Amino acid sequence: LDAEIRSRNEALRLKKKMEGDLNEMEIQLSHANRQAAEAQKNLRNAQAVLKDTQIHLDDALRAQEDLKEQVAMVERRANLLQAEVEELRAALEQTERSRKVAEQELLDASERVQLLHTQNTSLINTKKKLETDISQIQSEMEDTIQEARNAEEKAKKAITDVTITRAAPKMGFSSQVRELEAEVDAEQKRSAEAVKGVRKYERRVKELTYQSEEDRKNVLRLQDLVDKLQMKVKSYKRQAEEAEELSNVNLSKFRKIQHELEEAEERADIAESQVNKLRAKSREIHKKVAEEE
Repeated sequence: LDAEIRSRNEALRLKKKMEGDLNEMEIQLSHANRQAAEAQKNLRNAQAVLKDTQIHLDDALRAQEDLKEQVAMVERRANLLQAEVEELRAALEQTERSRKVAEQELLDASERVQLLHTQNTSLINTKKKLETDISQIQSEMEDTIQEARNAEEKAKKAITDVTITRAAPKMGFSSQVRELEAEVDAEQKRSAEAVKGVRKYERRVKELTYQSEEDRKNVLRLQDLVDKLQMKVKSYKRQAEEAEELSNVNLSKFRKIQHELEEAEERADIAESQVNKLRAKSREIHKKVAEEE
């Protein structure tokens, strides 16, 4: 009987223990089920976040590629504008050099024109003086020629008179004839010298007239050259102003594009940073999902 009572008590104890263990296991199972449900929920959330992160990553990668293309395009435009600006600067420098050369040519030509004007004025004054001298010499020469003719007529008349007057002594006759002939010769020489002097002055006047005409033609040619050089200088100045204006416009465009390039590069850096962050986040989520699975 005692043994049966002990056996029954043991059985009751074991039953209670098993019931306690069962309750404990049910509690653990319920807790495990809650953890599993929570894990499933977290997994679904993580997968949703991963999917959303992947979408953002793909969008960020596409945006990064677009920004890279924009940066490359802006760089190409900047390089083209830089080359154009350099070409315009070179053209502007060449135009400026040509303008300075033309201005120097204009200055030289103007000085030559002034010099020729001065020389021409001097030649004209000299010509006028020579013409006055010639007129005076011609008047004197005409007087001398007339005097020579008068003397010659007187000599001829005297010779005739002496010849007719045979009563005069022979020696006196010869002496008078020689004196008259000498006087005629002297007058003829003076007349010849006067004619020679007049012809010399006439040649000089012709030379000066020719020289004056040549100088006048040179002045006209140089004046035409000065006018052309002035037009050339104005053209160079206008070209220089247009080139400088165009250079300033292109330089402004270049600076604007350079600013756009800097902004595009900054956006590209930001996009690349976002991509790196999204990649790191994606790797972290992948790792977490793998651990939960």
